[in-house]
Amino acid sequence: MVTLNGESLTLAELKSVLYDNELVTASIKSMQKVGESRKAVERIVENGEIVYGITTGFGKFSDVLIDKKDVEELQLNLIHSHACGVGEPFPEVVSRAMIVLRANALLKGFSGVRPLIIENLIHLVNANIHPVIPQQGSLGASGDLAPLSHLALVLMGEGEVFYKGERIPSLQALLKEDIFPVTLTAKEGLALINGTQAMTAMGVVNYLEAEQLAYQSEAIASVTLEALQGIIDAFDEDVHLARGYKEQVDVAKRIRKYVKDSKLISRQGELRVQDAYSLRCIPQVHGATWQALNYVKEKLEIEMNAATDNPLIFEDGNKVISGGNFHGQPIAIAMDFLKIAVAELANISERRIERLVNPQLNDLPPFLSPEPGLQSGAMIMQYCAAALVSENKTLAHPASVDSIPSSANQEDHVSMGTIGARHAYQIIQNVRQVISIEAICAMQAVEIRGKEKMAPLTRQIFEKGRTVVPFIEKDRVFSKDIEAMKDLLQQSSVDLAIQTHTKS
Repeated sequence: MVTLNGESLTLAELKSVLYDNELVTASIKSMQKVGESRKAVERIVENGEIVYGITTGFGKFSDVLIDKKDVEELQLNLIHSHACGVGEPFPEVVSRAMIVLRANALLKGFSGVRPLIIENLIHLVNANIHPVIPQQGSLGASGDLAPLSHLALVLMGEGEVFYKGERIPSLQALLKEDIFPVTLTAKEGLALINGTQAMTAMGVVNYLEAEQLAYQSEAIASVTLEALQGIIDAFDEDVHLARGYKEQVDVAKRIRKYVKDSKLISRQGELRVQDAYSLRCIPQVHGATWQALNYVKEKLEIEMNAATDNPLIFEDGNKVISGGNFHGQPIAIAMDFLKIAVAELANISERRIERLVNPQLNDLPPFLSPEPGLQSGAMIMQYCAAALVSENKTLAHPASVDSIPSSANQEDHVSMGTIGARHAYQIIQNVRQVISIEAICAMQAVEIRGKEKMAPLTRQIFEKGRTVVPFIEKDRVFSKDIEAMKDLLQQSSVDLAIQTHTKS
């Protein structure tokens, strides 16, 4: 059970909720604070005080006063008008993360919602009811308005959800789980949608997948190192300590562990004096990616516990301030950084693939073909990897450098962070395909050289890979092999001996 309190949710806890269906509950102390904040909103409405989003319209309409008899209609109109997302829905795991993160943010007690709203959000999570939320339509400032409005619809018994493998009307799923739709009252609609939970939820899933992918890329690179009889001297700890980046030192250490006792690895001067950069510089390149991942993790864990709506209520309602915590710039930049960092894993992987298949760069059969000329072998797999890498270069263009004014120029700078997060997800999927191709080629090459000469750890990786992709004895539809390897890598239970043996 993960207890949400708005202050201390970690990526590890959220991962357990997202992938292991861990149940969630709300801290009693935090819910008390929520109740106190709600009383302040009710007093503001009763006294007719002028407070943005409670007794006024929204955005450019912030100067339009709303009569207290219309506050419920104001919130209903807000959700209906803002639920204009388009495109394919977010993956269910992202939708699930959005619910958890919104509940956690409201539990900080600065938003003025009734405890009932948070209770129902938690019910959705624990019942595995996931809103259908279109991916496109958020500018990433003034909150992820469109995506979060589709989430809010579900609390009202509207919209659609994913439930037990089906896409069905929300009300149908709610009633099956004895969850009753709510009528949003003063400020509650605004509190539900004024936040960065769409980009942050997508960012969390991105980070968790990217972290696993980064470990896997090292494991597969180690097999490639053996396949190409790489020089281990370049991974000597003194070399990496001399530069001083911890992440670089750690990558080199893990590679040394992978290939320990290998009879395929060479020493400096035995076969050649030095290797190409795609082999020799694995610690430097992969280490830089880890530096970016660490940055992204730090920003996500702050944002996961942040109050990101507007206005915020302090001092029992005596201080209500309209600010800009909904602006997604911190996550927008983090997602752009993540895009570049993860794309580089594929960039260098594709160069290793080229070295595995190009007969001018190795002493292996051309394109690892069983009958060069008659059979093409891995020739077009390298083409596929190159295409994916090229596509990533387009997707890696930073979204955060763009901004288009909205709401009649009241909201004149926006982050585009949700676009950045979505593009990062696409890049991660492409990278997984590329390193799957490297794994297939590396396994083929190392088996040609003699799998019995492999290091114990890389042999484990090889054998795991061989459960889904057999030796290439004849040309076949390699798309199926790539898909099978990708699926193997995507399974969260498969670590390819990575974390068990080499994380320390």
